[in-house]
Amino acid sequence: MNAATPSAPGVAIRPADGYAGDVPAVLACRWWQTGDAVLVDVRTDAEREWVGFVPGAVPLAWKQWPGMQVNAAFDDGLRAAVPPGRKVVLLCRSGVRSIAAARRATELGFEAYNILEGFEGDADENGQRGRKGGWRLRGLPWRQN
Repeated sequence: MNAATPSAPGVAIRPADGYAGDVPAVLACRWWQTGDAVLVDVRTDAEREWVGFVPGAVPLAWKQWPGMQVNAAFDDGLRAAVPPGRKVVLLCRSGVRSIAAARRATELGFEAYNILEGFEGDADENGQRGRKGGWRLRGLPWRQN
C-alpha cells in the first residue's frame, strides 16, 4: 500500500522530513501483523510497565528515565530487531519521540515510519491522555500489567 492508493479512508501515509513518513496506528498495526514491518515501542521501560504495552512489539527505549537521555544502545538494538529490507514503525506516547527515533533509524538505513498519535494520543482539554486518539483508544492490541 502507498499514500496514493490507501485501502480505506484515514490510512494514508503522510510525507515527513527526514524519515519515510507518518502513518496512522491502524496502518502501522496492519503492516506489523502481516509481517511487512517491525513494531518498535520507543517509550521508556516505566511507561510500558505502568501505562501498557503492545504484546510482540520490540521494547527499545529512545530515551531512558530518569534524565531522559538518548539510549546509547538504541542503534545496536534497532539493528538487532529489524531485518534488512523490513520497514520499521515506531511508537511512543504521543508521536513525538518516535519522530526523533524514525529520523535516527533512517540515518541508519532503515525505511522508518512514525506512528501518528502514539500509544496514548493527544492530551485533552484537561491535559489528560487516552481520550483523543492513539493506539490504545483505537482498539489495537495492547495489555497492561
